[in-house]
Amino acid sequence: MSLNTIAINRLMDRFDSHDSVWLFGYGSLIFKADFPFIERRPASIQGWSRRFWQGSHDHRGTENAPGRVVTLVPDEGATCHGMAYLVTPEEFAHLDHREKNGYLRLATEMRFEDGSAAEGIVYIATVDNAAYLGPASEEDIARQIATARGPSGPNSEYLLALAQALRELGKHDGHVQAIERHLLAFTGAAQR
Repeated sequence: MSLNTIAINRLMDRFDSHDSVWLFGYGSLIFKADFPFIERRPASIQGWSRRFWQGSHDHRGTENAPGRVVTLVPDEGATCHGMAYLVTPEEFAHLDHREKNGYLRLATEMRFEDGSAAEGIVYIATVDNAAYLGPASEEDIARQIATARGPSGPNSEYLLALAQALRELGKHDGHVQAIERHLLAFTGAAQR
């Protein structure tokens, strides 16, 4: 079940008067920046963990067979690493459409590798959105990802690209890596 959040996100006008605003990406935004940006820098946010708990009915799955994509869940003391993009506020029309299946814009502080910080925006799909699938074992998540496919391609492609992007950043994410290991075990067994 999808939840189109475009109209809700357009109500967030906190950064509309700014010439530019930082956008924090922790999923496909790390490896697929399909929008113009002024600057791109590795960054992190505090108090959140990345989890494959959001359903994808519009990109990496369908209404009848949703894929799984990442969202952030509150996690005191945790650090989520990703990529920050400095964009103009005009880019949010495209981003709101891209993230329309349950994701809401939230203001957040992000930290950069040089120790500096900036306030910006992150898209998070919370537990109360209609596309939220919630927790499952990493093996079950990998099994669902292995079979899901949507208009943007196989769900496995998303998982593998995210795992690779995190490796390129030099950042460890045990949840993502465990699901990747299970997926590779499933697909390796299927190819034999």
